[in-house]
Amino acid sequence: MNRETKRMMQRQGQMGADGTASRRPTTPQDVQRRRRERASVPQFFREVREEMRQVAWPTRPEVVNYTIIVLSVLVFMTSLIFGLGYGFSKFVSFFFTK
Repeated sequence: MNRETKRMMQRQGQMGADGTASRRPTTPQDVQRRRRERASVPQFFREVREEMRQVAWPTRPEVVNYTIIVLSVLVFMTSLIFGLGYGFSKFVSFFFTK
């Protein structure tokens, strides 16, 4: 568990200052306090934008490469399943017609 997670758990009341887990019952006052601490809509979108900047986005060649791989596997698996289904249906019809 890293420092950021510990701090977040301390803010949420899940962990004491000494690092021990605290299990206190949730009271109506705690619920009201948490509701007041909610972020405003503009602050929420600012935080979302900030988090999205930290995402490791793939480059265009990587996206093209992954797309080609996925489409190739899709065509292969579709062909395999179709071929097996067609082959088994022919085998079963041949088996029962004789």
